[in-house]
Amino acid sequence: MTSILLQQVRVIDPVSGTDKIADVLLSNGYIQFIASNIFDIPSNTHIQDCRGLVLGTGLVDLYSHSGEPGFEERETLSSLLQAAAAGGFTRISILPDTSPSIDHPAVVAQLLQKTHGYKNTGTPEHGDKGNEISASSYPYLNIWGAITLEVAGKQMTELAELAVAGVVGFADRQPLENLVLVRRVLEYLQPLAKPIALWCCDRQLMGNGVMREGVDSIRFGLPGNPAASETSAIAALIELVAAMDTPVHIMRVSTARSVEVIAAAKAQNLPITASTTWMHLLLDTQAVKSYNSSLRLEPPLGTPADLQALRQAVRTGIIDAIAIDHTPYTYEEKTVAFAEAPPGAIGFELALPLLWQSLVETGEFTALELWRALSSRPAECLNQTPSAIAPEQKAELTLFDPQQSWKVERQSLHTLSDNTPWLGQQLQGKVVQIWC
Repeated sequence: MTSILLQQVRVIDPVSGTDKIADVLLSNGYIQFIASNIFDIPSNTHIQDCRGLVLGTGLVDLYSHSGEPGFEERETLSSLLQAAAAGGFTRISILPDTSPSIDHPAVVAQLLQKTHGYKNTGTPEHGDKGNEISASSYPYLNIWGAITLEVAGKQMTELAELAVAGVVGFADRQPLENLVLVRRVLEYLQPLAKPIALWCCDRQLMGNGVMREGVDSIRFGLPGNPAASETSAIAALIELVAAMDTPVHIMRVSTARSVEVIAAAKAQNLPITASTTWMHLLLDTQAVKSYNSSLRLEPPLGTPADLQALRQAVRTGIIDAIAIDHTPYTYEEKTVAFAEAPPGAIGFELALPLLWQSLVETGEFTALELWRALSSRPAECLNQTPSAIAPEQKAELTLFDPQQSWKVERQSLHTLSDNTPWLGQQLQGKVVQIWC
């Protein structure tokens, strides 16, 4: 196969702590050499001038939503994989809230068989965009198995059978508020050595809240969701983890107080990891004044103090990873009043450019800190080995141009949905290519 020489590219590898300019030679799906300058170039090598570009380890998403099966008008598996690839992701993980839900080994087998078919043929489904992503560049699909039947939060699935079927771990659609059930789940899952991801929220405290309770919710006339609805549920879960000693990943952390509670638990060496979503690091309650239904999220955007606490927690590792939580909806579903809109927004193709420009270009994060939270740490939360940029390693890489400008439009996106507050805006930063 033809080799590829990436000349004078900025190499970012959170595994080795590398951030340097180098030449990188790729061949037959592997990294062959890395050096300040490579002069001994094999014949039939494609040479690419990469000055100004960033070559990082492949991005890893902890959890997102697939429309297929059941809601193909929102997203198909093919469009999901193409959107993830276009955003620089080499591994993605879908939650079990499909229809039917991923609560039986047969559903897992069906999804894996379908994605393997895409990899073998490189052909997207009829009705998707043209095949702009080569077969070898489809991200690897991880599948979260449902904790409860029909993700209804009542009766446990056959967890052991799902584990054998190949799920990456276990999650559910909504918060599990029955603590007796949560305790039983932690007990059953302990010997399976699979990640368990839980979203913590007390629905009774939340009430009908659609944005974070505070001055802004009063100003905008929207029902408020108090921070305590999240932090009290996290505190209860931590008590169970302390009693059971089963590792747990806490999803969708969104408040400053939650950061404090998680930091205290980690200081006691409890087996806990945590993530926040990319939008909670970029926007706060003040953005809701636009009443854009794509800002209707669960958990809701935090206050300015929450946003700063989350950013600091990601930098220090209290929050282990940044999740995308890509949640597609059709135009009709989202074109309603803010309080009536289903919660969620797309993110695969937008997260890296916006995070880079808002955090790295401003100097608040180093490039390594951001890449670590999007690549190596999510892999570790999934109990997977992070990719690395080193000779003789498989090429699982993302090539990113921080300066390339593009407009977020329906026709420029690979996802089938466009529920994002950045629709119509000009962005800077775009993924050039992935290897995986």
